[in-house]
Amino acid sequence: MAIRSSELTSSLMTPGTNLFNPKSGALTDHGLLWLKRLFFLGACAPALLMLVGGIRGQLGAEPVDAVTRVTGIWTLNFLMMTLAVAPLRYYLGWFWPLRLRRMLGLFTFFYASLHLATYVVFEQFFDVAEIVKDILKRPYITAGMLAFGILFLLAMTSTNRMIRHLGKHWKPLHRLVYVAGIAGVLHFFWLVKRDVTEPGIYVIVLCVLLCSRLLKPRRRKSAHSS
Repeated sequence: MAIRSSELTSSLMTPGTNLFNPKSGALTDHGLLWLKRLFFLGACAPALLMLVGGIRGQLGAEPVDAVTRVTGIWTLNFLMMTLAVAPLRYYLGWFWPLRLRRMLGLFTFFYASLHLATYVVFEQFFDVAEIVKDILKRPYITAGMLAFGILFLLAMTSTNRMIRHLGKHWKPLHRLVYVAGIAGVLHFFWLVKRDVTEPGIYVIVLCVLLCSRLLKPRRRKSAHSS
C-alpha cells in the first residue's frame, strides 16, 4: 500500500517523532535515525553506480583502472570525513557527526577493501610473490598497504564488545586513524606522476584537519575548580 506524502509528513511531525528539537533546534534521536538511513544510502551510491556501470559496460576502455580510481577516491573521501568529525565538535559545537563516525569509518574500510581487492585480483591475479615485491619496491604500494592494515585493525575493533574489552586502550589505538590518513594521502600523491592537483587537494585538507586537531581549543575550567 502506497504512503502519501501528506501521511509521511504527518508521521514525522507527530509528538515524539520530530526531526529537530523545537527548543534547541538539535537533531532528535528520530532525526538521527533518518540521517543515518540517508547517509547509508548515499554512501552506498558510488559502489552501486560502479556496479551498474560495470554490468552495462560503461566503465570505459580500462574498467579495472576506473574501479581502482573510484574506490580509492571514495576511500579518501570517507577517511577525510571521519577525521573531520572531531574538528566539527571542537570548533562548531556539532555533536551529531559523532553518531555517524563509526559508519564513516566502516565505509572507509569498505571502499578500501574494494580498492585492495581490485589490485590483488585484477592486477596481480593473486600472485603473492609479486604483491610482496610491489610492497617492498614501490613506496606508494607500501603506504597504501600500511593505510589498509590500520583501517583493518580499526574496523575489527570498532564493535561495542571490543570497545569494552580494550577499555582505556581503545582511544589511543583508534588515534592511528591519523596515521592511516597520512599514509592514504601519500599513497595517492606518490601514485600520480604528472598532475598532482587532485592529490594536492587531499594533502591540504589533511593538513588542515591535523592542525585543527593539534590546535583544538582547550576546555574551560569549571567555575568550582580553583
